[in-house]
Amino acid sequence: MKVLLGVTGGIAAYKAVEIASQLVQKGHDVLTLMTKHACEFVTPLTFESITGQVVIRDLFQPPPQHRPIHITTADWGDVMLVAPATANFIGKVAGGIADDVLTSTVMALRCPVLIAPAMNDRMYENAIVAGNIKKLEGHGYEFIPPEEGYLADGYRGVGRLADVNRIVAAVLAKAPREGQPKPSGPLLARGIEGSDKSQS
Repeated sequence: MKVLLGVTGGIAAYKAVEIASQLVQKGHDVLTLMTKHACEFVTPLTFESITGQVVIRDLFQPPPQHRPIHITTADWGDVMLVAPATANFIGKVAGGIADDVLTSTVMALRCPVLIAPAMNDRMYENAIVAGNIKKLEGHGYEFIPPEEGYLADGYRGVGRLADVNRIVAAVLAKAPREGQPKPSGPLLARGIEGSDKSQS
């Protein structure tokens, strides 16, 4: 299975390294996309060493391609996981904002998308964040809820990234099965692709 792993700028980014490692050890290909702020927490070289794939960080990343990098990346994956997902990332996707390689790729996907939030409990419980999550769930995006526990800022509450093993299991559950159609993503689930074809 080809797994797209999106990593955003939160302290839990270091746990994404273990997620990538487990998926690779189970025989899956992992291609990592990192936001600018994610690179402040974990270096791209770490993911490249584990996955054997160049990390995608920029829409204009060399070498030049005949097709936009976010489109070729979206076409490659069987499933996408964003872990950790910040409130900022969730808000951008909910608002249809595609201003970097990660959000642009998410907008172009036709495969299942799993989102594992991680943030301070006050942010996670904010009505705007909760509304954005509900909106995305309504469009077919699947969330792996955070857990309660000790947070990086010293507080305890709900906002800690879900257990790595639980996240990996959720990804594996999306593996295409032999003889069955490839699982569809949020846009296909809403019938958008079919309506696009009919407008020729």
